[in-house]
Amino acid sequence: NPIAMVRFYMEKGTHKGLYKSIQKTLKFFQTFALLEIVHCLIGIVPTSVIVAGVQVSSRIFMVWLITHSIKPIQNEESVVLFLVAWTVTEITRYSFYTFSLLDHLPYFIKWARYNFFIILYPVGVVGELLTIYAALPYVKKTGMFSIRLPNKYNVSFDYYYFLLITMASYIPLFPQLYFHMLRQRRKVLHGEVIVEKDD
Repeated sequence: NPIAMVRFYMEKGTHKGLYKSIQKTLKFFQTFALLEIVHCLIGIVPTSVIVAGVQVSSRIFMVWLITHSIKPIQNEESVVLFLVAWTVTEITRYSFYTFSLLDHLPYFIKWARYNFFIILYPVGVVGELLTIYAALPYVKKTGMFSIRLPNKYNVSFDYYYFLLITMASYIPLFPQLYFHMLRQRRKVLHGEVIVEKDD
């Protein structure tokens, strides 16, 4: 995926069309990441189920319900932001897991796992938020995924307002995930004993 992204940019000299060229691979791997939640549940991967669940579900949402469904936004620069952030994050995370399982973890991989996120998390979040923001006018104009009253089920759903609520949910969720990673970083890289309060 990162090689495909770099090659595309080198050949075309633009990000326009990048999403379209890598979308099949992106959809496959991000949907396949649902297994990561299972891996957390059964203990293969030492990550919190809640942390993995939030990350995986937000990515699947971004892939299928935003960039796949709303074609006019696929060439936004913000799409490149979250794609690059996701890609580098996953390379470091899966390298970390692989070497850990093999009982041979190079210090650089460990260092990258607990340092790259400091920049990549905010970059990814900004990319996601700007992409959802770019989708809003299209969603409002088309009424996509919305259910209007009256209908036989007497239920209404407005995707436009759902997206606004989703954007607002980043305000409490992002700091929690970010500070969780910072605590993990202190524990792993600096050997600090962190007492987690039970919720």
